[in-house]
Amino acid sequence: MVTAVISGLGVALPPSAVQAELWDGYFAHHYTGTRQALAKRIFTNSGVRTRQAVVSPLLEDVSSWSTERRMRRYQVEAIPLGKAAVGRALADAGLTADELGLFAVCSCTGYATPGLDILLARDMGMSPSVQRLFVGHMGCYAALPGLGTVSDFVVARGRPALLLCAELTSLHLQPAGTRTDIQQIVSHALFSDAAAACVVTPGGFGYGVSEVAAVTDATTADHMTWEVTDAGFRMGLSAQVPSVLSAHVRDLVDDVLAKRGLRIADIDGWAVHPGGPKILDVVQERLELDDAALAPSRGVLEAYGNCSSATVLLVLDALRRQEDPPRRIVMLAFGPGLTLYVTLLEGSTLGA
Repeated sequence: MVTAVISGLGVALPPSAVQAELWDGYFAHHYTGTRQALAKRIFTNSGVRTRQAVVSPLLEDVSSWSTERRMRRYQVEAIPLGKAAVGRALADAGLTADELGLFAVCSCTGYATPGLDILLARDMGMSPSVQRLFVGHMGCYAALPGLGTVSDFVVARGRPALLLCAELTSLHLQPAGTRTDIQQIVSHALFSDAAAACVVTPGGFGYGVSEVAAVTDATTADHMTWEVTDAGFRMGLSAQVPSVLSAHVRDLVDDVLAKRGLRIADIDGWAVHPGGPKILDVVQERLELDDAALAPSRGVLEAYGNCSSATVLLVLDALRRQEDPPRRIVMLAFGPGLTLYVTLLEGSTLGA
């Protein structure tokens, strides 16, 4: 049987900035009155030390821009960033762009037609017959259903596929004085920009995609929102999100591992989407993991911030670059719904 194997990864990042400098140089003036002290505490306790942006507020304030203007800038910035990530993933896998059978793109931070899937397929030299898929507005967990979809294609068609997650959250800085509530402050303190791509092939060396599963608690659909407004996209993020994750994450992980006759103790790598420090704390507590298990996820949050759908691939990249890479990895990501996704990877294997 053909095994879908992650055989290449590529990451591309825009310029980085220090969190403390972002606060002192911009956000300290963005919030006023009683909100300023609260915002400073949130920024300080975000778990983020540095993060990157295609449009840094220290250089260019987009908070007053219309959504149309933000979307035009999205295309300008996302194309070279996506091209770099795709090129690095293909080189890592030892493939050329014209060998791909499917090109899938996940992004919730920008839209246009022709989109990234069309323009990058053209610019990277993909075949005119390559199949394309664009997944929008799924949010932070989109990489895992995206990975499941390209893996299914690889198994069914026996051809390589590539998944790109490209997120430019910096384009959605909200105006001062509009919805400057706690949810928006948290969003401004956490989110960042990145592009990450992975090549999935029929067999070969890498991490085999063994299981993909999800659970959605639709009773909490209003706990996480991403609204399209006249001033960009606006995040809604309830403080109840960690408690909802706490109620579901252990059962979901146990059920997925049981299908392979595994337990949590059999997993030596954890790629957990670092939505924020409290989310990582909840996952660590419910899965009874030690500090070392969550160190890669916390390290990505500290160095890169929350890059929405690209973030869990950044953690996977950090894990595989370890001196002694893990043999089995559980990837976890969370987003609107509220939705929890889990993916089990097993490597390094030689498939069909």
